[in-house]
Amino acid sequence: MSHESWGRLRLRERSSVDAESIDAFDDKTAGGLLPFGNGRSYGDSCHNDAGTLVDCRSLDRILDFDQETGDLHCQAGVLLSDILAYAIPRGFFLAVTPGTQFVTVGGAIANDVHGKNHHRRGVFGNWVQSFRLMRSDRGTIQCDRLQNSDLFAATIGGMGLTGMITDAVIRLVRVPSPNILQHTLRFSSIDGYFDAFESFDRDHEYAVAWIDQSARGNNFGRGLLLGGDHAEGNGRVAASRIQARISVPFTPPISLVNAMSMRAFNELYYRKEKAGSSVRDVSWQSYFYPLDAIGRWNRLYGPRGLHQHQSVYPEMTGRQTTIRLLECAQTHGHASFLTVLKRFGGEKSPGLVSFPRPGFTLTLDFANQGKPTEHLLDALDDIVMEAGGAINPYKDGRMPADVFAASFPNWRDLEKLRDPAMMSDFWRRTAMDLENRN
Repeated sequence: MSHESWGRLRLRERSSVDAESIDAFDDKTAGGLLPFGNGRSYGDSCHNDAGTLVDCRSLDRILDFDQETGDLHCQAGVLLSDILAYAIPRGFFLAVTPGTQFVTVGGAIANDVHGKNHHRRGVFGNWVQSFRLMRSDRGTIQCDRLQNSDLFAATIGGMGLTGMITDAVIRLVRVPSPNILQHTLRFSSIDGYFDAFESFDRDHEYAVAWIDQSARGNNFGRGLLLGGDHAEGNGRVAASRIQARISVPFTPPISLVNAMSMRAFNELYYRKEKAGSSVRDVSWQSYFYPLDAIGRWNRLYGPRGLHQHQSVYPEMTGRQTTIRLLECAQTHGHASFLTVLKRFGGEKSPGLVSFPRPGFTLTLDFANQGKPTEHLLDALDDIVMEAGGAINPYKDGRMPADVFAASFPNWRDLEKLRDPAMMSDFWRRTAMDLENRN
């Protein structure tokens, strides 16, 4: 099975073992170990090229479900798509879901993923009730908010470094229907988003904006603000699994994501919604997981892969910082296919090291052009750091150690609780680099 990250920046064969074959960890394994979910992190937080990956995809069983509380007990390799297929016919849905359903439960916990409703329900970790953690120094232990609470907090957002999650209990929510009543506002410039986001966050369970990063002049920052609420109806309906309508069968020799193709795509995507406001019913698949309908879409970026840059920065200067980031990408001549803007709420994560915090978060992705792209990403980092923000580690493949430390000033607390057998390429080039300087 493939052990690539989604950014496909460093394609190579990687040493791995099946999680089901492991009864205990050895902290003397050369290069260390690292749990691997489904490879949907973009950079190197899911890689350990000097050591061995523990492939958790065989831990794929749903174990129990409590209809009264909504608590679902499953193994760590269960995909969110599996949970949805099980939960939707029973009238339940994930409380928090990222932009792809092809994430394992263990990966969702380890990265403390967020969704379009952070302003209402916080992060995935807020809905984790408990999990069992296999460590090299303590065996398999139960972790929750009362038992081994320090490891419970460190594992949520801990990027797999505290040990391997074997199984977990997460709380689902009842919904009248999995489908969404979508409220769309087509805004003609970035000011349109900042004039409307508060009302969308207040009035809707979900809210996220797509931005046309290529638009200039009076149309700079134009886009679509998509609010959503679960539609009325009977939630006990069949949950058809998303099947990719099309799939990218091979990696083209050059990136198909460039300034010209992006201008054409963005124009079509922007115009597909009528001017002003509109309301319509949409399927849960198209609202939450539009890109899942295209199999292996990351191949479109060509053999050098893609970088994704996600930042969070304070609300007080959110408008100015967003404008600076979008202008920076244009100045460097890079086109972002997926440009997403939303506001994080004030719900605090139970995780020790978690990316979401109050403010705005902007996601940009770029075809990897080597040094020019690295220069752009450094410039984006500088803007975010100046604003007092942070960079998302599980979307990153090149963040300097100093930027990581500024983003997560309490990183040493995670290092103290790291399983001595666990290591990742990300942790090696950031935290370990900082440690070696001392």
